[in-house]
Amino acid sequence: MATTDDSFDGLREHCDDCDRKTLHQVSVQIRTESRKEENAQFSREPYRVSECQNCGARSSQRMNNA
Repeated sequence: MATTDDSFDGLREHCDDCDRKTLHQVSVQIRTESRKEENAQFSREPYRVSECQNCGARSSQRMNNA
């Protein structure tokens, strides 16, 4: 689980590439999962996106696994 940092510009999380806790920029993105145009409006899902501010590694995780 991520912990808050004393600063307001990110979170400290474990980075697999750096192999230590580093400052990360975290955001939520809405992504369209369907490739079919007629279903695209029904296939948007929230993803948590985390980017290491040390090495630039990015990871994303679907937040709604229904």
